[in-house]
Amino acid sequence: MGCLNLILTLKFINILETNPGNNKEQIINVINFIRQQYIDNRIGRWAIIDKITNEFIGWTGLKFVTELTNNHQNYYDLGYRLKRKYWGKGIATETALISLEYAFNIIKTEEVFAAASVENMGSNKVLQKIGFKLLETFYYEDIKCNWYRIDKKIMKIRIAESLKTV
Repeated sequence: MGCLNLILTLKFINILETNPGNNKEQIINVINFIRQQYIDNRIGRWAIIDKITNEFIGWTGLKFVTELTNNHQNYYDLGYRLKRKYWGKGIATETALISLEYAFNIIKTEEVFAAASVENMGSNKVLQKIGFKLLETFYYEDIKCNWYRIDKKIMKIRIAESLKTV
């Protein structure tokens, strides 16, 4: 996969959901964390590049979360962020599915989790469309979020269903 050859740039870091900080040292720490994810877990967020313009339009992929989040620890998290002008074009859905294929077929994990702000209807719709099941709501840094899970069995069913529509 070409996406695995992610080139980390400050432009990329500045669109991360979690603010990496404003000084060079904080940004370098975030870059080092992302690099370490590749080394330790064979995963990371992948750049999404527009094939026509070669423009960086966002990122997608997996992260292995070791800190406690919503009573879960040591789990794979699916995430994605796109520039606003690329919303609603199916890109998040397509790249999230590729990330899940990697999770289940390469990493061989049995489950993946995801969280989205309750107010972010687009992300919630994507997660539900690709087969994630809403488990509960919780608060993350004072933001009410939906907590989702998908397992390998559900993903296989989802892929089979999508092949029927081709």
